[in-house]
Amino acid sequence: MKPASGTAAEPTVRTGLVLAAVAVVQFMVSVDMSVVNLGLPEIGTSLGFSPVGLTWVVHAYALTFGGLLLLGGKIADLYGHKRILLIGLTVFGLASLAGGFAQEPGHLVAARAAQGIGAAVLAPAALALLTATFPSGRARIRAFGVWSAMSAAGGALGVLIGGLLTEYAGWEWVMFVSVPMAAIALALAWRGIAADPPAERRGRPDVLGAVLATAGMTLLVFGVVRTDENAWTSWETLGTLAVAAVLLAAFVHNERTTTRDPLIRLGLFTNRSVAGANLYNLLLGAAMAAAFYFASLYLQVVLGTSAARTGVQFLPFAFGVVVGAVISVRLGYKVAARTLLVGGGLMATVGFAWFGLISADGSFLADILGPAIVTSLGLGLCLGPVVSIATAGVAPSENGTASGLLNSSRQIGASLGLAALGTAANERTGDTVTPQTLNDGYGLGLTLSAVLFGAAVLIALTVIPRSAAAEPETAAAD
Repeated sequence: MKPASGTAAEPTVRTGLVLAAVAVVQFMVSVDMSVVNLGLPEIGTSLGFSPVGLTWVVHAYALTFGGLLLLGGKIADLYGHKRILLIGLTVFGLASLAGGFAQEPGHLVAARAAQGIGAAVLAPAALALLTATFPSGRARIRAFGVWSAMSAAGGALGVLIGGLLTEYAGWEWVMFVSVPMAAIALALAWRGIAADPPAERRGRPDVLGAVLATAGMTLLVFGVVRTDENAWTSWETLGTLAVAAVLLAAFVHNERTTTRDPLIRLGLFTNRSVAGANLYNLLLGAAMAAAFYFASLYLQVVLGTSAARTGVQFLPFAFGVVVGAVISVRLGYKVAARTLLVGGGLMATVGFAWFGLISADGSFLADILGPAIVTSLGLGLCLGPVVSIATAGVAPSENGTASGLLNSSRQIGASLGLAALGTAANERTGDTVTPQTLNDGYGLGLTLSAVLFGAAVLIALTVIPRSAAAEPETAAAD
């Protein structure tokens, strides 16, 4: 999608509004993934959740968001990125409003599921719009720098926002907080994004592929997130993951043989840039989600920090990502995107390994601040380039699909990483729970996050081609 024609000023204004709308959308979605967590104890008490039922406040969102992303990206390609973005924002905003007024556990779980549905269609639509509006050059580098800063800063600030709102305003506001953001994004998108072009005539939609992919992805996320209740070796976990694997294998077979318009053209995966960037993104999501989780628990459970103060202590991480994103923009004019992935990845790996040295009698200044700055700078350097590489060279008719795939890899990575590393941390902690044994478990989880990011760097070096997302002047020349 290109900016609409008109006066010389109109394309610039519209481009700026597109970037602003996408930035608000990404910040909102990132905040929503973490803002609820610190309010869970009060939510459970206020609405009468059982301990097991309370986990569904998180799982309902994760299942619908992760399970529907591929379908959401395809829908955006078929029916128009602006149209689907506006619909998704409306659903997300109304679900957030309904969740804040929930009076029973079922009401809140249903609202969280609806939030996930809205996010699953608006997130790939927004990223597809960004990709199409900034196809190359310096503007693309700046745009993805803003996107990456909003993505990670939203996740970090979500902890702060959740803690402050829960402590001083009530749990309802961890839901209400998304309503004004959705309204702002709606206004910006309505005014700033050009109308969708007429839809291309394609073959019949691949309904079977959509069902198989959605069911397979949902069961995969379900099996993984439920490992907090069922062991990895339990029949519940193994059975769920086995069924998910069968469904996803059937989906791949269907995509190879269908005569209809496929949900995902498998030829996308023969593009080394797309394949490598998604693998990198999966490991990035796993490492980042696990590290946020363990660092938050370390501050609250081991050091005894309050929820609100824990949120404040995540601010250096958010600022570090923004600074890293700014540096990435400036370096992106001269340095290849793959080089930024490697350099930022190595910096983040060092930061995660430093996190792993936490001490049971430590402090925020001694154990968290230093590694938070190093890690966040590294993440800021690589978050924008990985998105740019994963979407560069993709046909405009597949921007939504590629964006949905990228969001899926991050979401699945976060679920897998948190579950797998959480299991490893629990095993290290053992049956005797003390500040020291918990510290040992959290430290192991953070160290394994470093291992995952180190693997991501190897993927960037061996899978992603040197020419991926070429530097602007080169791309323009080509």
